[in-house]
Amino acid sequence: MQNEPSSSSSPSSPSSLVGEEYEVEVGPVAHGGHCIARTEQGRVLFVRHALPGEKVLARVTEGDEDSRYLRADAVQILSASKDRVEAPCAFAGPGKCGGCDWQHAKPGAQRRLKGEVIAEQLQRLAGLTPEEAGWDGTVMPAEGDKLPAGEVPAWRTRVQYAIDEDGRVGLRKHRSHDVQVIDHCMIAAPGVSELGIEKREWPQMESVEAIAATGSHDRQVVLTPRPGGRLPLVELDKPVSVLRVEEKDGGVHRVHGRAFVRERAGEQADERTYRVGMGGFWQVHPQAANTLIKAVMQGLMPRKGDMALDLYCGVGLFTGALAERVGETGAVLGIESSKRAVEDARHNLADLTRVRVEHGKVEQVLPRTKITEADLIVLDPPRAGAGKQTVKYLSGLGARRIAYVACDPAALARDLAYFAEGGYKVRTLRAFDLFPMTHHVECVAILEPAAKSL
Repeated sequence: MQNEPSSSSSPSSPSSLVGEEYEVEVGPVAHGGHCIARTEQGRVLFVRHALPGEKVLARVTEGDEDSRYLRADAVQILSASKDRVEAPCAFAGPGKCGGCDWQHAKPGAQRRLKGEVIAEQLQRLAGLTPEEAGWDGTVMPAEGDKLPAGEVPAWRTRVQYAIDEDGRVGLRKHRSHDVQVIDHCMIAAPGVSELGIEKREWPQMESVEAIAATGSHDRQVVLTPRPGGRLPLVELDKPVSVLRVEEKDGGVHRVHGRAFVRERAGEQADERTYRVGMGGFWQVHPQAANTLIKAVMQGLMPRKGDMALDLYCGVGLFTGALAERVGETGAVLGIESSKRAVEDARHNLADLTRVRVEHGKVEQVLPRTKITEADLIVLDPPRAGAGKQTVKYLSGLGARRIAYVACDPAALARDLAYFAEGGYKVRTLRAFDLFPMTHHVECVAILEPAAKSL
């Protein structure tokens, strides 16, 4: 297995191999929603819509004679895996919607494939076996998502629809700006589907994002017009607030209704309402926030009086959970680079005097705080990871435990290697399938000082 490479070519390139077909035996899964195969000439193919062990006819979609890798689609299955099912979605398949990677695999097989990717990334980038990472190798489904083969969980509470030049609704094709027109997205949550966005046309719009809050009946639509485009009169099947992305500065502005949606998360004793403003970030799966809070808090085991850091804290999800547990004698500092998210976090946690939320990049704000030690640390970085310098700084704070929440196993593995250099080892790792039908997976790693286990 390998990371997804970057390559590009066009059918008009003199040495382009786009459109060439090869009969290949499909090898292991790779990070990025495809499998590895080799042609008889030894060329490496990254093949979508295939499964390990299959024999397929692969048609090249990207690459030329000089490319290290070729990308391809399995356009004919010559020998099928026992894990294969017919894709339930009519818009899944070669050349169609790029939103889902594994519609053609049984749900259990999808989770096994994701587990294989995590294991390979841990070994290759961090030098860790599953046992050394305290992981049993399983990827757990979210509550309610364990469905029979051929059924699709409707989990996506935020869907960004692409609009073609005729105003028709669709989703982007894989690695393309082309629009696959659709009349229904099977993984869209009921609260998104009930808006009826796919039933109407959106002239002069580039995209329409639909948000259906999990913790309330709030519904929101974020419109991005084409250059010079005028906003349509929005009449949907359910009441919604409407926001607009401005052409000049890319800022999001309220057109009518609330500028935020209300989400709820936490266990019964400390459940809170979180304001998420102007299309801001919130976990997409309806079970994700509670699943991750539980995993993080069980791993950290906060104590009264602890000093905790919540880095890349967003609107304060983990900050609030930590504050409830460290009590009046403890303290929590959250750091977040999005100004709007910081405003929301301060609003959401205003009743907790032991909480402070700072605005700025983690690597810049942390040194300015002059904090030299912490008991607990939560970090939930963007897909690229925290990076070597940030990890080095955190390793010097002497935290009893660190919880690392990761949406990308490669970034997680790289940062775990940096933590090892800083004297931390992985105590436990858990993986959750919070993005069914796609290649994405969420992990929670709990770290502690390596010296503690000696």
